[in-house]
Amino acid sequence: MNLDALRKRIDELDAELVRLLNARAETARDIGRLKEGAGASVYVPAREQAVLDRVCGLNEGPLPEASIRAVYREIVSASTALEHEVRIAYLGPPATFTHEAARARFGASVAYRPCETIADVFAQVEKRSAEYGVVPIENSTEGAVTHTLDRFVETPLKICAEIYLPIAHHLLARGPRAGLRRVYSNPQVFGQCRHWLQEHLRGVDQVPVSSTARAAEQAASEADAGALASLLAAELYGLEVLERDIQDLGGNTTRFLVIAPAYGPPSGKDRTSLLFGVRDRAGALYQALAAFNKAGISMSKIESRPSRRKVWEYWFFVDIEGHADEPAVRAALEKLGAHCTTLTVLGSYPRAVGREG
Repeated sequence: MNLDALRKRIDELDAELVRLLNARAETARDIGRLKEGAGASVYVPAREQAVLDRVCGLNEGPLPEASIRAVYREIVSASTALEHEVRIAYLGPPATFTHEAARARFGASVAYRPCETIADVFAQVEKRSAEYGVVPIENSTEGAVTHTLDRFVETPLKICAEIYLPIAHHLLARGPRAGLRRVYSNPQVFGQCRHWLQEHLRGVDQVPVSSTARAAEQAASEADAGALASLLAAELYGLEVLERDIQDLGGNTTRFLVIAPAYGPPSGKDRTSLLFGVRDRAGALYQALAAFNKAGISMSKIESRPSRRKVWEYWFFVDIEGHADEPAVRAALEKLGAHCTTLTVLGSYPRAVGREG
């Protein structure tokens, strides 16, 4: 086939795609009306996961699975927005890594609300000013985000999904690298890119600011300034990506949680997060956690935080495999509860794709 014929074929396929996308959207809107009548949640992580897994299973190429997931993430996002206005609170400002994680989960078609603090994100969801919130919970190199852990002690909100975002830093600017006189970023980011900066931007002033998003915003207003920030920041602030992936070490990943008034039903590949306290006696924690070992349930995370109620009293945050509604998990939680002064299921949710551990 010649070029004109191939282009004509593309046009025909595009017309068919648009027709099918609108037919799918109409069906999604019908589902939304039924959900609204029943008072059901618009966003059901287990169902979304099943849809993405199914379409990836149908894929025979040449598109890779990651591309199929990205395309369908936006299709689902647009359909969700048709069903109901969905507002997502996140730790801002716009173009932070939390914003990027939220976009990776909910797509570009929903409404995003930046918040100044993690507490503000929780408050927005508790007051129903936002249907969902996205907050960081741990980083593969920096460890747990204690502000998020502490908020779970004081809130009735639940975890309904998790997001893993690889953290990459990029050099952004309006003009060429040779014209840069200063570069803005968060102090932590300067530390993570120290060797690259010494080799490639020696003599360029490093100006610390509160976030990578602020850095991009500042660089966008100065012709001779750059920023170390995300690709989303480049998109939102109209900056060129001069250099990609300039962090000294690879593999840095942050885990984020989606919070909501309730968590969803089992998906078949779930994780459950718990908060509990144990009695002040020797071996209490060991005896409590033995419930999971006896049931053959894997525990993937444990963190402790001061309870703030009594000196040397601690809360424990634990992640286990499985859903709280599954019989084996439910039985293990009953045995755990016998050793606890308090026990709360913070949420059960589908394990993020590619993060089975």
